[in-house]
Amino acid sequence: MPASSREWTDAELGLARLAIALGGLAVGGSLTIDEQRLAGSAAIGPSPSRDEVRETADAVCAGGDPLGDRLVAARLRLQRRALGQILTPMSITRPMVDWVLDRSVTRVVDAGCGSGRFTFEVARRSGAEIIAVDSDPLATLLTRGGLAALGGIPQVRVLNADYLRLSLPGHDGCTAFIGNPPYVRHHELASEVKAWGRDASGRVGTPFSGLAGLHAHFFLATALHGQQGDVGCFVTSSEWLDVNYGEMVRSLLLDGLGGHSVHILQATETPFDGAVTTAVVTCFEVGKRPGSMQMREVGEVASLAPLQGGQTVARDRLEQARRWIPLLRSASAVPDGYVELGEICRVHRGQVTGSNATWVVPADADTPVPERYLLPSVTRARELIDADNRLESTAELRRVIDLPADLDELDAEERPGVEAFLDSARAAGVPDGYVARNRRAWWSVGLREPAPLLATYMARRPPAFVRNVAGARHINIAHGIYPREPLQGRALDRLAEALRTAVRPEMGRTYAGGLVKFEPREMERIPVPSVERLLED
Repeated sequence: MPASSREWTDAELGLARLAIALGGLAVGGSLTIDEQRLAGSAAIGPSPSRDEVRETADAVCAGGDPLGDRLVAARLRLQRRALGQILTPMSITRPMVDWVLDRSVTRVVDAGCGSGRFTFEVARRSGAEIIAVDSDPLATLLTRGGLAALGGIPQVRVLNADYLRLSLPGHDGCTAFIGNPPYVRHHELASEVKAWGRDASGRVGTPFSGLAGLHAHFFLATALHGQQGDVGCFVTSSEWLDVNYGEMVRSLLLDGLGGHSVHILQATETPFDGAVTTAVVTCFEVGKRPGSMQMREVGEVASLAPLQGGQTVARDRLEQARRWIPLLRSASAVPDGYVELGEICRVHRGQVTGSNATWVVPADADTPVPERYLLPSVTRARELIDADNRLESTAELRRVIDLPADLDELDAEERPGVEAFLDSARAAGVPDGYVARNRRAWWSVGLREPAPLLATYMARRPPAFVRNVAGARHINIAHGIYPREPLQGRALDRLAEALRTAVRPEMGRTYAGGLVKFEPREMERIPVPSVERLLED
């Protein structure tokens, strides 16, 4: 993390020198100690050429963000990921600024300003007071440099500070909160950030989840910073619309932040350069308790502007729904001759082994376990994707060791080998694992019978529906599709083809990184031909 203890790279120091040469130290208010130290380190190296300074200033004045583009180039993706730095394309920035400025705001807070894209766009078009906030001293120095290129706009203050703990001065007019809050996942957050979130959610009165990322914490902080009548517009990953931790954000938009509209970019769109993640633009009015919200799905980034229109979704539906994206899709009538998959089939996730290192072995493994307990199984989604719609052979599949719950079923000559295997599993601590402890017998995985159809359920592509001609078992990397009444080969082929044709990514739930996941019940809602149609000659 950029801080006083950090060693800056030559590329970062070169960027800092360019921001200083633009006049960045003279605008945006006083510098923090970390900004001063960075500027001091940068001063040691060679200054940029006059041509470079002039070209950079011209690009900023023309509406570009050359400093931000160079920041992306100067830092490894892992560095930017740790900071949650994902630059917002202007095709998203401009309609967000449009929406904010249409609200007659007199102050704008750029939450997690990065290189200053939102700040610059507001400054070019409005005389509103601007407060640009970011915890990265290089980012705030670049924002200062860009402001200097624009003429040193006096109404802008740049704060190298933590947005969560920001103390905003009082303001009589309408404040707008805008930005692309940093996307840092929960497992990368410091414990003190999560402690802040737990305390803040208690003050606001919204449920808190330790699985919430930093972008969700920014919504929470905004509820604390804002006052009745303020507004906001954030672009974030869209996963909070559908996942459990997102209840924190959804609850805030119903009480406290006052959700106005939600504009969802379809899962096929990945608008952030260098980051495979989905996006949603959320507009809100602080202090309101909305009776409804506008929800809209946008097929491409170019169609995002203006941030208006969509489907009106009533508050009671928003309150009752555990996922919000399906609210956009009113239950359309299933076509004549079609039914939901769940009417003719059950969908079951594969069994969890609890320790693949113990229970999953190569096909040619040398193991003391009798062959009849080594069940050929699909253990990797890639095996289904590569099967080209039909799994014809189990020869290359790994084996899952699935012993009977009652070891008295073992033949006398089988018992020594099985006992030797179980001794090694005990030595590895397998019986103490959560899954093993909660099985009827810790040594019995309990695989289901082979499913006639197998399906992947989590990928950046639609599920693969595969005819399981070979009769392989499967673990929890796949779903098994089991007809409620027996279906034979031709009907199963038709069913698999119908599923491939009907499935769309939006039928599942989208996570950050563009992953689309289908829970069994979601897969059961896919429309397919009725049994009668499947059996037609």
